[in-house]
Amino acid sequence: MRALASLEAGCGSIDNAPVTSPSSSTDPKPLHRPLWRDLLACAQLIGAVQSGASLATALPQAAARGGWDAAQRGAAQALSFAVLRHLGTARAILAELQPRGVQPPLLRDVLLTGLVLLLPDTTLRYAAHTVVNQTVEACKRKPALRHAQGFANALMRRFTARANTAPPAKQTTEALWNHPTWWVEALQTAYPDDWQRMLAVAQRQPSMTLRVNTRHITRDAYQAALQEQGLIGTAPDVAALDQAIVLSQAVAVERLPGFDAGWVSVQDAAAQYAAGLLDVQPGQRVLDACAAPGGKTAHLLERCDCDVLALDKDAQRLQRVEDTLRRLGLHARTLAADASNPSAWWDGQRFDRILLDAPCSASGIARRHPDIRWLRRAADIPALAATQTALLDALWPLLQPGGKLLYVTCSVFPQEGKEQAQAFLARHADAIGSPAPGQLLPQEPDPDPQVRQASGAAAHSQDGFFYALFTKAS
Repeated sequence: MRALASLEAGCGSIDNAPVTSPSSSTDPKPLHRPLWRDLLACAQLIGAVQSGASLATALPQAAARGGWDAAQRGAAQALSFAVLRHLGTARAILAELQPRGVQPPLLRDVLLTGLVLLLPDTTLRYAAHTVVNQTVEACKRKPALRHAQGFANALMRRFTARANTAPPAKQTTEALWNHPTWWVEALQTAYPDDWQRMLAVAQRQPSMTLRVNTRHITRDAYQAALQEQGLIGTAPDVAALDQAIVLSQAVAVERLPGFDAGWVSVQDAAAQYAAGLLDVQPGQRVLDACAAPGGKTAHLLERCDCDVLALDKDAQRLQRVEDTLRRLGLHARTLAADASNPSAWWDGQRFDRILLDAPCSASGIARRHPDIRWLRRAADIPALAATQTALLDALWPLLQPGGKLLYVTCSVFPQEGKEQAQAFLARHADAIGSPAPGQLLPQEPDPDPQVRQASGAAAHSQDGFFYALFTKAS
């Protein structure tokens, strides 16, 4: 059974997560730690994901069991991101090299990790002989795999003998695009002109984007503070992203000036549209219906003095909202409750604004969380869409006439975006569609400014989000 958390994760689940950004790591191999140890650690994580656990769950559990220090945890995370981004190709290669399959699963996952490190397009670069040697060493060091040393050596050497570590002869959809076939087909149908670019973006390491708390410091002043620390941050040329800074290189939050003092948060650019779109006015009553971990809650309060109720059904995750607000010097009422059942918690006073950051497939953030693509199933999408419908219909009566409800998902699937918004308007005669971005597609600009300018490509990094804004008729 797949973990419930992995099924229900939505855009609210990660947009404010402080990160050391494994996706920014290009070399997880400190000289004092042998690669075989990281191969084994990564193999545990890849096995957990293939068994249905999210990486966010599997990593701390494996680290606790193994007593990993911060360096080993970071290296295992960086390796697992690389493997998950190339898992379709690696599976096809392994199946070609060993058509009868590989057992036990741990051996399979050690070999998958080693094969990814030999691919020419992986960002983690090691000499081929080192990868082969350390893959064999990983088998040697694990009692359950010692019998497979010779097999692993022969298989890895067969692959390195290929010219330029060629891809598998049978290029399946999964092997070619490193996404499940159903996912690729869904994007082909929904985005006939953009699907290839979207899948290519999912293979790139996303930038680290910040949101400056302008109650403490201006964006220009924070850019200067970054520069003093040797960090380069660019402000997107988009009016709606007036607090955003995109770093040229991701860093641990401990290196961000004033992070503990509440000067800045980590939040993707696409997630930063929400607060401005909701257009909260001073003193208004606001409901953040699925608030954890609190990034959008905090953003609303950074922009305006208002009365916010931050709701989340998970009391443990709600603690993260409170921690975030405390760090930023902000205040909101918090309540652990199910937004789809207002009779259990609503006091009868209507809200002026409602933010519904709904549980979704998280398909728009798969570039940042590459385990998502392997955890989702096609059947999840209609199930999640039904949950979103129930939430919208439950919350709409709680809105004042003239009030606004902002529906958000970090999905690129139309069932969770455009189709959901159209169906809502059809069901509610008193709902008026208001201007909103609609579907934002994931994008990552080329690091070369000249290439960027010549191609007319995106000027800033962002995840895939959907926004629909509804105003209730007076």
